[in-house]
Amino acid sequence: MFTSEVQIRVRYGETDRMGYVYYGNYAEYFEVARVEALRELGLNYKDVEDSGILLPVYTFSIKYFKPAFYDDMLTIKTTIKEIPQTRITFEYETYNEKKELLNKGETVLVFIDTKTNKPRTTPENFIEKLKKFF
Repeated sequence: MFTSEVQIRVRYGETDRMGYVYYGNYAEYFEVARVEALRELGLNYKDVEDSGILLPVYTFSIKYFKPAFYDDMLTIKTTIKEIPQTRITFEYETYNEKKELLNKGETVLVFIDTKTNKPRTTPENFIEKLKKFF
Protein backbone atom coordinates (compact mmCIF):
# COMPACT_ATOMS: atom_id res chain seq x y z
CA MET A 1 0.00 0.00 0.00
CA PHE A 2 1.31 3.42 -0.95
CA THR A 3 0.36 6.54 1.03
CA SER A 4 1.19 10.19 0.46
CA GLU A 5 0.18 13.42 2.18
CA VAL A 6 -0.17 16.97 0.90
CA GLN A 7 -1.24 20.16 2.63
CA ILE A 8 -3.57 22.75 1.12
CA ARG A 9 -4.60 26.04 2.70
CA VAL A 10 -8.22 27.00 2.07
CA ARG A 11 -8.52 30.28 0.16
CA TYR A 12 -11.39 32.70 0.74
CA GLY A 13 -12.79 32.23 -2.77
CA GLU A 14 -13.14 28.48 -2.13
CA THR A 15 -15.77 29.01 0.55
CA ASP A 16 -19.53 29.44 0.24
CA ARG A 17 -21.92 31.82 1.97
CA MET A 18 -21.85 29.68 5.14
CA GLY A 19 -18.07 30.00 5.26
CA TYR A 20 -17.60 26.30 4.44
CA VAL A 21 -15.33 25.04 1.68
CA TYR A 22 -17.67 24.65 -1.29
CA TYR A 23 -18.17 20.92 -1.83
CA GLY A 24 -17.05 21.00 -5.48
CA ASN A 25 -13.58 22.22 -4.52
CA TYR A 26 -12.68 18.83 -3.08
CA ALA A 27 -12.40 17.41 -6.60
CA GLU A 28 -9.64 19.96 -7.23
CA TYR A 29 -8.00 19.30 -3.86
CA PHE A 30 -7.98 15.57 -4.62
CA GLU A 31 -6.43 16.25 -8.02
CA VAL A 32 -3.61 18.19 -6.36
CA ALA A 33 -3.14 15.33 -3.88
CA ARG A 34 -3.16 12.72 -6.67
CA VAL A 35 -0.61 14.59 -8.81
CA GLU A 36 1.68 15.09 -5.82
CA ALA A 37 1.34 11.42 -4.81
CA LEU A 38 2.45 10.37 -8.28
CA ARG A 39 5.30 12.89 -8.12
CA GLU A 40 6.37 11.39 -4.78
CA LEU A 41 6.47 8.00 -6.52
CA GLY A 42 8.74 9.49 -9.19
CA LEU A 43 6.01 9.73 -11.82
CA ASN A 44 5.43 13.14 -13.37
CA TYR A 45 1.86 13.51 -14.66
CA LYS A 46 3.01 15.64 -17.61
CA ASP A 47 5.63 13.07 -18.60
CA VAL A 48 2.99 10.32 -18.45
CA GLU A 49 0.74 12.31 -20.78
CA ASP A 50 3.65 13.17 -23.08
CA SER A 51 4.41 9.44 -23.35
CA GLY A 52 0.99 8.83 -24.92
CA ILE A 53 -1.07 7.90 -21.87
CA LEU A 54 -4.03 9.82 -20.51
CA LEU A 55 -5.66 9.22 -17.13
CA PRO A 56 -9.26 10.47 -17.27
CA VAL A 57 -11.39 10.16 -14.15
CA TYR A 58 -13.83 7.26 -14.45
CA THR A 59 -15.57 7.70 -11.08
CA PHE A 60 -15.46 10.23 -8.25
CA SER A 61 -17.15 9.82 -4.88
CA ILE A 62 -16.96 11.59 -1.56
CA LYS A 63 -18.59 11.39 1.85
CA TYR A 64 -18.57 14.51 4.05
CA PHE A 65 -18.36 14.42 7.85
CA LYS A 66 -17.37 17.96 8.87
CA PRO A 67 -16.78 21.23 7.02
CA ALA A 68 -13.49 22.99 6.38
CA PHE A 69 -13.29 26.78 6.63
CA TYR A 70 -11.38 29.71 5.17
CA ASP A 71 -7.66 29.67 6.09
CA ASP A 72 -7.78 26.09 7.42
CA MET A 73 -4.66 24.08 6.65
CA LEU A 74 -5.94 20.79 5.29
CA THR A 75 -3.95 17.58 5.06
CA ILE A 76 -5.07 15.23 2.34
CA LYS A 77 -3.88 11.66 2.70
CA THR A 78 -3.87 9.76 -0.60
CA THR A 79 -3.66 5.98 -0.70
CA ILE A 80 -3.21 3.43 -3.48
CA LYS A 81 -4.18 0.06 -2.03
CA GLU A 82 -3.51 -2.20 -4.99
CA ILE A 83 -1.34 -2.49 -8.07
CA PRO A 84 -3.42 -1.12 -10.96
CA GLN A 85 -4.30 -3.02 -14.11
CA THR A 86 -6.24 -0.84 -16.56
CA ARG A 87 -7.62 1.38 -13.79
CA ILE A 88 -5.99 2.99 -10.79
CA THR A 89 -7.91 3.78 -7.61
CA PHE A 90 -6.93 6.64 -5.31
CA GLU A 91 -8.51 6.91 -1.87
CA TYR A 92 -8.45 10.20 0.02
CA GLU A 93 -8.94 11.36 3.58
CA THR A 94 -9.04 15.07 4.41
CA TYR A 95 -8.05 16.27 7.89
CA ASN A 96 -8.04 19.71 9.49
CA GLU A 97 -5.33 21.06 11.80
CA LYS A 98 -7.04 19.41 14.79
CA LYS A 99 -6.57 16.09 12.96
CA GLU A 100 -10.35 15.72 12.60
CA LEU A 101 -11.48 13.64 9.62
CA LEU A 102 -13.52 15.94 7.36
CA ASN A 103 -14.27 13.62 4.46
CA LYS A 104 -13.31 10.49 2.59
CA GLY A 105 -13.23 10.22 -1.16
CA GLU A 106 -12.20 8.04 -4.05
CA THR A 107 -11.34 8.50 -7.69
CA VAL A 108 -10.85 5.77 -10.23
CA LEU A 109 -8.85 6.69 -13.32
CA VAL A 110 -8.44 4.68 -16.51
CA PHE A 111 -5.20 4.35 -18.45
CA ILE A 112 -6.00 5.43 -22.04
CA ASP A 113 -3.69 5.11 -25.03
CA THR A 114 -3.74 8.44 -26.89
CA LYS A 115 -3.22 6.76 -30.28
CA THR A 116 -6.16 4.36 -30.01
CA ASN A 117 -8.22 6.30 -27.45
CA LYS A 118 -8.88 2.95 -25.76
CA PRO A 119 -8.05 1.57 -22.32
CA ARG A 120 -4.67 -0.05 -21.96
CA THR A 121 -2.76 -1.88 -19.26
CA THR A 122 -0.82 -0.01 -16.63
CA PRO A 123 2.57 1.14 -17.90
CA GLU A 124 5.42 -0.96 -16.57
CA ASN A 125 7.09 2.06 -14.94
CA PHE A 126 3.95 2.60 -12.78
CA ILE A 127 4.06 -1.00 -11.64
CA GLU A 128 7.81 -0.84 -10.92
CA LYS A 129 7.43 2.33 -8.83
CA LEU A 130 4.54 0.85 -6.82
CA LYS A 131 5.87 -2.70 -6.29
CA LYS A 132 8.08 -1.82 -3.33
CA PHE A 133 5.00 -0.72 -1.34
CA PHE A 134 3.13 -4.00 -1.74
